[in-house]
Order: sequence, then C-alpha cells, then structure tokens
Amino acid sequence: MEFTLVPRHLRGNGGQLLSSPIPPAFYGDRRLRRFQFSTFPKNSSSQIQNNLHSMSSSVLMPSSTRCEVSSASTFQEVSDLADINWDNIAFSPLPADFMYVAKSLEDGIFMKGELQRFGPIPMSPCAGILNYGQGLFEGMKAYRKADGSILLFRPEENALRMRIGAERMCMRAPTVEHFVDAVKQTVLANKRWVPPPGKGALYIRPLLMGSGPVLGLAPAPEYTFIIFASPVGNYFKEGLAPLNLIIDTEMHRAIPGGTGGIKAIGNYSPVLKAQAIAKNKGYSDVLYLDSVHKKYVEEVSSCNVFVVKDNIISTPEIKGTILPGITRKSVIEVARRQGFQVEERLVDVEELLSADEVFCTGTAVVVSPVGSITYLEKRVEYGNKGVGIVAQQLYSALTGIQTGLTKDTMGWTMVVD
Repeated sequence: MEFTLVPRHLRGNGGQLLSSPIPPAFYGDRRLRRFQFSTFPKNSSSQIQNNLHSMSSSVLMPSSTRCEVSSASTFQEVSDLADINWDNIAFSPLPADFMYVAKSLEDGIFMKGELQRFGPIPMSPCAGILNYGQGLFEGMKAYRKADGSILLFRPEENALRMRIGAERMCMRAPTVEHFVDAVKQTVLANKRWVPPPGKGALYIRPLLMGSGPVLGLAPAPEYTFIIFASPVGNYFKEGLAPLNLIIDTEMHRAIPGGTGGIKAIGNYSPVLKAQAIAKNKGYSDVLYLDSVHKKYVEEVSSCNVFVVKDNIISTPEIKGTILPGITRKSVIEVARRQGFQVEERLVDVEELLSADEVFCTGTAVVVSPVGSITYLEKRVEYGNKGVGIVAQQLYSALTGIQTGLTKDTMGWTMVVD
C-alpha cells in the first residue's frame, strides 16, 4: 500500500471524508512531530516531506496500487515517540492520529478503505446502529519490542470472530484479509503511539456499524468499518494485583439464544448498572451467573473466568452466552502445553468458591488474578490475597509471546512492517 499526502482542496468528490479534521485544541499538549510520506508511482521516484502540523487540511489517501501495506508501504516514521508521559497512561481514550474507514457497496462487498485523521464521523439519525444497535466491535493490541519492531497478536482470530458476529447480526463484514491489512495500516500510521517496551500497548478498536438508514426493523443497507487506536496501560487500576469481585444474583449478562456469544455492541451497556453498584461498594467488577439455573459461572463484565483446583484448570464452556475470548483460547493452549489439565464445562458457583485460584482473561485485562469473591454476602479469599502461582505463570508465558520477549513457538504473532 502506498500513500500520498493529498491536500483537501485537491480531492474530487470520490475522496470525500467521513470526518472533519480535529481542531488543534483537541490534542492539548500532544506535539505532532515530523513524519516522512513518500509515494513512488511506477515511473517516478519523487519524495514528499511534510510536517504533521499541516495535516489539519490533509489526509492520507490510498494510491491506485493494490492494498498491501505489510510489504509495499512507503509510509516511514522519522519521528520519536509521541510526547506524552508513558509512565502515566491509563486505559482511557487518548486517540492516536489516524483512523481507518471503509464502506460497503450495494452488493455487500467492502471497498478499499482509507486512512483519515481521527475525528467525528457524520451519521444519519436513521442509521441502523443508532436505532437498532446493529453493530460489533473488536479489541486487540500492538506491542513494541526492544528492537523497535511492532507485533500484533492473532489478528486473524479477531477478524474471524467479527465475521461470525456479523452473520448473527445480519451484517456485511470485511474479509479476514481486508481486516488484517486494515489493522496493519492503522498501526503503521499511528506507529509513534505504540508505547515503549514495558510501558503498555497500542489498543486497537475495530468497529463494524450499520450506517445505512432504516426506519422499520431491518438490516441496514450500508455498513461502515472503522479502526481507531489509543495507547493504554492497565485495564484495572490494580494492575496485576488481585481483583475483588462480587457475584450478582439478580442481573445477568446474557441469555440462551441471545447474542452473548458474539461481540455485539449492545451486550455491554446492560452491565453498567451492576458494575457501577459494585464499584461504589469497593469491588473491582461483577461476576455473572447463568440466567436459567442461577448457579453456573459465566463471565465477568468484559472478561472470561478460570478456576484452578490442584493441577486442573476449568473454565465455563462456550455455549452461546459466553464470549469466545481470544485470550481465553490462547491461555487454554498455553496451559495445556505446560502440562495442566484444562476442562471447558459447566462450573458451579460452589466449585468456584472452593477453588485454589481464580483468574480472569481478556484482551484488555490479559491475565488478572482474583483475590476475593463475594457471594450472598460471604467473602472468599484466594492465595492469601496474593497473585496465584498459576495465574502468574500463565501471565508471564502469554505476555512473553505477545511482547516478543520469548520465542513464539505457537505462530501467533505478526510483525507490522
């Protein structure tokens, strides 16, 4: 993929932006440093240098060449890292410079997308996402190695999960190849926002939305695929310190036959009330039980749960109400390689309370140990309030692969270049 820096006034109607440039005030004190943008037409070796301060009236536009950013990109960073305090980043929005946008055509095929400055997008009040919640999202991270290279972790799994979710929601979705290539483009364009080794990660948020207008209940006629990114630190303020969870016996995250098994946008706001009540009481988050028997463990608000007893690791089976987490899947494979017996099955709440260790997994939380669980006003503590041995072992093994500190014998990482 090659990019040309195209002034806004030179673009035709075919290159209209979905978003407006962000006012300089939006970025606060974040200083934009110089990048080099080069374009190499087949019979030309011209090179253009620009300062990103002028990007308020410019966008990156794809050239006519085929979209293969991983092998043909001429987008090269010549700057230092973004000028922020990397020791103080949280898991909160700090939007990187560019976002990727693509729209579906009438036949459902997505046209080649483009990189645009991060900013607002116009949307019809009749859009399917606004009226009927027809939308999906994914979450993934990019890590910087000590040699400066950048790694993605199993991006094709996110692409497949989005396609499965789209089928359930009657949505059109980009191909796996399109998804992965778009993620690479987004990371390369925002390379300076990938934290230094050990300081966090660049969180990548792909969104698929029903952007076409509807009034009656029906699938949207058009879909928009967006990817934006933000540097992040720990999801929970505790970091790797143990979490304190409370089991909610009245509210439920998902029901059989619903959409709990996909990453639908509408799955998450219903847990906000229970989560807010729990946090006001001093808990880290909420653990939910099944909605039928009200005794089988399902998930925390945004992550999967594992229970350790002796040398056996158990986790609730995927049966339509539990999200098939990519970190969950990876932890299971790593644990089995390390000699643990891993069982995917129904996990009774009483079994949870008598476990040796409990931990959570997810893209945002990675592997987070649980220090205590409160159920019906009874508090059970694990590992003397410390990080469990198994959780620590799996955390070290998984993050070693994700960050490139250990050899990836699983073939899970992908270098962005």
